[in-house]
Order: sequence, then C-alpha cells, then structure tokens
Amino acid sequence: MKTILVPLDFSENADKALEAAKQIAANTGAKLLIMYAYQPYVGDFMIPESIVTAPIYQQLEDDYRIKLNERVSKAQREGYLADAIWETGGVETAVLKQAKENSADLIIVGRTGHAAFLDRLIGSAATGIALHAHCPVLIIPPSNEVIHFGQFVYATQLEFDEKEILVDVIALTKQLKSKLRLVKVNSDEQLDIQPDGQYIDEIEHELGIGRDQITILNSDHVMDRLENYCNQIKADLLIVSNLRRGFLEKLLNPSMTKKLTVDIQVPLLVYHKESVKDGLKAPMVILG
Repeated sequence: MKTILVPLDFSENADKALEAAKQIAANTGAKLLIMYAYQPYVGDFMIPESIVTAPIYQQLEDDYRIKLNERVSKAQREGYLADAIWETGGVETAVLKQAKENSADLIIVGRTGHAAFLDRLIGSAATGIALHAHCPVLIIPPSNEVIHFGQFVYATQLEFDEKEILVDVIALTKQLKSKLRLVKVNSDEQLDIQPDGQYIDEIEHELGIGRDQITILNSDHVMDRLENYCNQIKADLLIVSNLRRGFLEKLLNPSMTKKLTVDIQVPLLVYHKESVKDGLKAPMVILG
C-alpha cells in the first residue's frame, strides 16, 4: 500500500478517520493525502452581489485552508509522509477524482451522524464514495470511539471465487498484525447455490485460512446478524465486497453493501468485484 486518501470536513469523526489512516500508514509506510473539498457559496440572484462577495466568505475559505494545513503539518511532525489536497466542488466527485488521479490504494472517510430519512434513500457522501471508488474504501462510523485494528471479520457467501480479494485482505491483516475470521450468514436474502465445502477447501489449501477461522451462521436478517457477531467477538473491522451492478440489477436487488455503509456501527472496509457476463466465470457476490 503506497497511498491513502483521507477526505476531511474537520468534524470530530473526520479526525477519527485521519487517526485510522495514521495507524495503517504506520504499519505500511503509505503516504497520506489529506484533502478538503471546498464548496463555494452560490449566491441567490435576488441577493445583492455586495452581500454574496462579502469578506466573510473569503474568511471561511481561509479558515478551512488553515485547518487543512494544520492537520498535514501535524502528521508530518509525527513522522508521516503527508500532503494537502485542496479541491473545489461536491465531496463525492472531488474524492473520486483525486483517488483516481493519485492512484490511491485506500480511501478512509468518516461517516456523518445518524442517517436521516433522505440519507437512507439517496445515500451519504461516504456511501457514494464506497460504492463508486476504484479502490477499497474504509468507513469510520460516528459511534466508533477507539480506532484499533486487532480483529477483522470478512463477510463471505462461500459461493464464488473470491481469492483475489482475500489475498489483499490477508496481506493487510498481516501488515496490521491483526487476526482474521471469515463469516457466512445463511439467509433467504443471500445466494446459496454451491456447496460451502468446495470453497472452504480452496480457501484452506490455497490461502492458508483454517476451518477454525470460518464461522457459518443462520439468520433471517443478514446485516443485523453480522453486526451482532462483530460485537460478540469484539471485531474492530468488518470487510465486505460490493458487486458492481447494472441499473436493472440495482432495481431488482437493492444493495446490502449500501445498507451497511449507512447503518453499520462497526468500521466497514468495502472492496469491489466487477460483474462478469456473457457466459464467463461467475462473479463473487458477498453482500452486494
């Protein structure tokens, strides 16, 4: 891992996201790109231009630049490689742009407070970033008090080939000196076509994950059971894979990953798996 992008809004939870990024960077040597997306005031045509261009708006921009530079300078004093990025425009668009331009290996973002009705319908900026970024996205929920990476839970369906992502997850687990458990929740909400044993054998022999590290649960509500399991074993991170869907697939089968990004109270790391069509090998679907 070479580059971690951390978008800030200078809230308490954004600073938690930055602390999480520092922990990962300390173990991987990654560079921190600390960014702020400034959204200039767009004046109402009914408001006199003299008010719209008042010095207060320039002062706000100056204050945000100071806050950004303060956090970058602090990270540098603490021994991290860190640079500031100043963007203009919507948060999601700006983050996705910078992640791509800088070939970010990971984005870490602090989720906003408790989801409101509209947030559940259209998703927060954190949700949009997690679902559309080219790289993995780590979401820190507002309820998370202490950032620690000791126990990981990887949610799987044991249904399709997921070795490509598991290799990255295992590498990150080793770098952070953490423990890893795989969990499958049997439910009518999830696919259950292939026998579990086929993939458990592959995972054990090819990736070195023992059967004692794999837990299979039953529940009618996958998300609630996952969160309860994470709480039960005191997991510090839940890892899922999001299948990139077409428009029709989204309408027919709402994304479980999106629900997790909005509601889960455990830090959530989202990987991506591209949909494979035209008779090619079936894609991995974990919680998408």
